Amino acid sequence: MSDKTILVVGTYDTKDDELNYMAERITAMGGGVLTMDVSVLGDPSEPCDHSKHAVAEAAGSSIKAAIDSGDENTAMQIMARGASQLAAQLYRDGAFDGVVILGGTMGTDLALDVCQALPMGVPKYVVSTVSFSPIIPPERLSADIQMILWAGGLYGLNSVCKASLSQAAGAVLGAARAVEPPSTDRPIVGMTSLGSSCLKYMKKLKPALEERGYEVAIFHATGMGGMAFESLASQGRFCCVMDFGLSELGNLIAGSVVNSGSQRMLNAGQAGIPQMVAPGCFDLVDFAGWQDIPENYRDRPFHEHNRLIKSSAFNAEERRESAREVAKRLAKAKAPTHFIMPLQGVEEWDKEGDVAHDPEGLAAFTDEARKVMTDPIGYSEVDAHINDQAFADKALEIFDAWVADGTIRKD
Repeated sequence: MSDKTILVVGTYDTKDDELNYMAERITAMGGGVLTMDVSVLGDPSEPCDHSKHAVAEAAGSSIKAAIDSGDENTAMQIMARGASQLAAQLYRDGAFDGVVILGGTMGTDLALDVCQALPMGVPKYVVSTVSFSPIIPPERLSADIQMILWAGGLYGLNSVCKASLSQAAGAVLGAARAVEPPSTDRPIVGMTSLGSSCLKYMKKLKPALEERGYEVAIFHATGMGGMAFESLASQGRFCCVMDFGLSELGNLIAGSVVNSGSQRMLNAGQAGIPQMVAPGCFDLVDFAGWQDIPENYRDRPFHEHNRLIKSSAFNAEERRESAREVAKRLAKAKAPTHFIMPLQGVEEWDKEGDVAHDPEGLAAFTDEARKVMTDPIGYSEVDAHINDQAFADKALEIFDAWVADGTIRKD
């Protein structure tokens, strides 16, 4: 009997040798294997545990329909839907503990959907010819996906590609054995922030919330962190969110690649999770370090944080627009929301004498927030900086009131 079972997914009509090699490596290390074929035209050398017909049926379609479409993209989207549905159901049934998926661009497209269909904490490994490629948009990546380049493996086995395949086999089995999925022992408060040099409220809030019996999960709001935050929110994993680091939403508005997708600030509300929101770092727009600053941002305040990320600033009208966008998203929530406005600043670099100090921009945002944060959105102002104790105290005051009236669960 093996201790953990790995779902091996791929097009067994064209990648039979490579997929079977990974399966053999997993079983050689004492793991179990469950196979899923996502081919359309051909067949595997040996039957898979879950055939291509079962995959297409899980999508409410058939292999015949995929073939008759006459379009490879349409066909593979049928298989992607079916593989995602089937994998999610198999995991709920306890059939496997981790997944490894192999593919070129077609297989990777499918793999990204399958990984997003599985909960956070399920080991997800993708062996791909386009791993880490810029053709993969950030919103397609699940929060805890792992990728390795399928180097030298476009067609057939060789010693180069075996190095990647064997690493993936060992990694996914090791992860399945080692993983500690998110606990449900204590209710979790989800919080967004940035590195403590910019936003510091987490240092004050985390211990205070833990003293109240809550666990605190803090997500680094630089794209992938926000995606993990949104993924868990969509699953209803938080009892409350303190969404105080809004740079990813600002980046989305500005068209920056450093964002976490179009669903930012929507999932908690749709899941019925109470939200506290504040405009931490909402004055800046971030760019990848390798990008040139767009011309319309070149005359703005500028901060180069490191070689990976650099920031320019929103002007007053753009900050008004961002306030309107927050209100628009919060208005869709199915649970209480409360916006906290720190009147003396929203991140460490906007203090007087620093590079992002912009009292006119802050005043414009505050003025717009007063106009648009209307019922049912709660609204409070704090005559303090977001990094001051007074801001944390206000957040805790609202939190305690929500606990007292049953808005936030205690168990």
